Amino acid sequence: MKYKVVHTTTYQYSSPVNICQNLVILAPRETPWLTCQNHRLTIRPTPTTSFRRTDAFGNIVHSFSLEESHTQLSITATSRVTVEERSYPVSKATVGQLTQELSDPESAEWLQTSMFLFDSPRIRRGPRFRDFVLPFLNQDRPILEAITDFNTHVHHSFKYDKTATVVDTPTEVAFDGRHGVCQDFAHVVIACLRSAGFAARYVSGYLRTLPPEGKERLVGADQSHAWVSVYGGEHLGWIDIDPTNNCLCSTDHIPIAWGRDYSDVVPIRGIFLGGGEQQQTVSVDVAPL
Repeated sequence: MKYKVVHTTTYQYSSPVNICQNLVILAPRETPWLTCQNHRLTIRPTPTTSFRRTDAFGNIVHSFSLEESHTQLSITATSRVTVEERSYPVSKATVGQLTQELSDPESAEWLQTSMFLFDSPRIRRGPRFRDFVLPFLNQDRPILEAITDFNTHVHHSFKYDKTATVVDTPTEVAFDGRHGVCQDFAHVVIACLRSAGFAARYVSGYLRTLPPEGKERLVGADQSHAWVSVYGGEHLGWIDIDPTNNCLCSTDHIPIAWGRDYSDVVPIRGIFLGGGEQQQTVSVDVAPL
């Protein structure tokens, strides 16, 4: 599946900003199933300095500073990608075998996944998270079966509600209330799986959406999305699950970055001097080609 993705964020300030420094994570993440044909970042006004680097998780990070007075800042990321269908090999590996390997600091699996096994800024392991997932993690169950069943359970147990949480809502609050948005669903799943000894990471990206039947597709009406990648062992590799939509991720999902939780993959963050009050608008368009 081929896509053109345009993500525009505009900041309007009530008084001039004299200087700002920002980090941008909006370049598609290259994987065995995703190829990025091109990516362009357009910033207005033109930055005074800018450079590109790769972070500790392998994500592309653009940094820039703007050292002239401005009352509006616009950041547009334009990408063309190809996403291939994914399939997972048949594996007889069980939950018990994997969690035993991941508990051994000298194992290859532990060394490969350790940064996604433990607590992170927004996710703390705990007994209530472990108790919520344990009924699905019989030690003799095949790993993929156990993970997808738990994904379905979370989808049916939690209500998608844009008004229930904000970007800084603690994972524990979303878990107790059984509601939230894709960020909350992902954080809850990660908290549960890590509490049970699994390695799980937070993935940010985009999801292809279809308009209601009989309606035209609205340009700019798409939005960012989040899901979970769970380590399934040597043969399965990383398994991408979407608890918000109760599915394994496939050609409709376009990954941008992954990390321990949302704090590692914030699309745009920065500081500025001046500006007064600010208003932010975001437009995302995921167009099949």
